[in-house]
Amino acid sequence: MAHREKAHAMRNLEEEILSKNITPELAEQAHRLVIGDGNLDADIVFIGEAPGKKEDEQGMPFVGAAGKFLDVMLEAASMQRSDVYITNIVKYRPPNNRDPKASEKEAFWPFLLRQLEIIQPKVVITLGRHSMNYFLPDAIIGDVHGQPHKVVVGEQEMLLIPLYHPSAAAYNGSLRQTLIDDFLTVPEIVKQAKHL
Repeated sequence: MAHREKAHAMRNLEEEILSKNITPELAEQAHRLVIGDGNLDADIVFIGEAPGKKEDEQGMPFVGAAGKFLDVMLEAASMQRSDVYITNIVKYRPPNNRDPKASEKEAFWPFLLRQLEIIQPKVVITLGRHSMNYFLPDAIIGDVHGQPHKVVVGEQEMLLIPLYHPSAAAYNGSLRQTLIDDFLTVPEIVKQAKHL
């Protein structure tokens, strides 16, 4: 799919979420829909759980404290935001930054899959257990973080790398180092994925 077609498909997806009024309770209290941001031709898509306060205000994913840490890790791995695409399962901020409910994740799941089908990345990196559990329902993040798994989305096979959420690492020093160490393996895994 050409870049222009991808951009058109992503706009249509956004309009569909709005017109179908997905998760009306969340939509009502959020400032805006946060669909995602980045390179539509990216080899890597990062998936978090839901927008926070700053993301809701700015309409961009990962722009608060967790986003700043994500930027540091991208730089350490010789990457930039413009190289990747970043989104969340749930596209509206839950009130008071609570965890997204199972019903909210289910409502947005088909749209997330369509985003992946539009972008067609080689690697999907889940940030935190909420996004990981949709791809690896029985996995425990402490056991599988940093390890690549083959998954199929639509008709496309991709590598999934579950990582801890940057916000968890902000409160836990040992997790911070684990997340950085895992992150630094990503470029090599992406290289391998291109030869799948």
